[in-house]
Amino acid sequence: MGSILESSTIENEEIENQYLQKGVRHLCERGLTRVPSKYILPINERPNLGDTRVNAGNLNLKLPVIDFTQFQGSDRCQAIHSLEKACREFGFFQLVNHGIKDDVILPMVDVSRRFFELAFDERAKYMSKDMASPARYGTSFNQSNDKVFCWRDFLKLSCQPLEDTVPYWPSSPEDLREAVVNYSKSTNFLYLMLMEAILESLGLEETTEGAERKSRSIEEFEDGSQLIVANCYPACPEPDLTLGMPPHSDYGLLTLLLQDEVEGLQIQHEGRWVTVEPLPNSFVVNVGDHLEIFSNGRYKSVLHRVLVNSCKSRISVASLHSLPFNSMVRPSPKLIDQANPLRYKDTDFATFLRFVSSHNMNTKTFLESRKLTS
Repeated sequence: MGSILESSTIENEEIENQYLQKGVRHLCERGLTRVPSKYILPINERPNLGDTRVNAGNLNLKLPVIDFTQFQGSDRCQAIHSLEKACREFGFFQLVNHGIKDDVILPMVDVSRRFFELAFDERAKYMSKDMASPARYGTSFNQSNDKVFCWRDFLKLSCQPLEDTVPYWPSSPEDLREAVVNYSKSTNFLYLMLMEAILESLGLEETTEGAERKSRSIEEFEDGSQLIVANCYPACPEPDLTLGMPPHSDYGLLTLLLQDEVEGLQIQHEGRWVTVEPLPNSFVVNVGDHLEIFSNGRYKSVLHRVLVNSCKSRISVASLHSLPFNSMVRPSPKLIDQANPLRYKDTDFATFLRFVSSHNMNTKTFLESRKLTS
């Protein structure tokens, strides 16, 4: 009997949807040779066939590179200036010399890959439509609402507080929990150091006097939310018809992205899509919607998307950081004056969850809903 996954032979829509809801890995494991119709984007939204102005050429972009060690030395002022320029002009930068060792990073990538290689029945234990679940395996972007699915499976793990969430994480592979805990602690520390520098770049840093320099401004960001998302983008038989992730912005303050050597991430820069060249031993860091709100629009979140290819699967790990889930995110009062009036409504994570449960999350729809009319 021919494969049930050949879109031209599937006549029963209910059966087709049953298979699609199980994810891209499951489709590929069953011998997929064509992209099912549910994954085929309208022509003007496809990565290489749409608006020639937006998709002109297969351009690559070298993001600003920030050397983390410079924040600790005599070059801090210059590093802060570079950070401010990167956040204002790009919304993205590459972070090098970040101090997180290979024995933390490599196990995180490896265990993510091995999780997606588990038998489907094992992965399916963590499938849930509950967006607040501490461990959730799924596919696409928001499979409950997406009219067109994207070529992606994910594992989302809530990390705050670790002692409460870890028991709900997958127990297979057996080293997954240990690897993610180590990675979570390291990336959360790095995030706090970056936020301290960002506060300084915005002119909001306050420090105590004396021998030990300690930031008071960073205190509200401690014990914040952290969500680690392992993404799997399998090789795709017809990559020009679909996307690994549609154009979107991230909802939090900062996202730290760890990606393998396979290209795929694109950002919208100066009116066109450009591919971010992977830089070994680095994180791609980007401004999220919450930081745009907090900075009252001085730093803006940027649309980005993910391409897939016909030859290689791609693994990435995103660490999304923001204030605690029950906190309100609002523009800093110190960044509001007559020349820069209040531009955004207050928001919280519950508002975001309600929004994404009923809206298509392509583009910056959530952030647009929080803007005040001028």
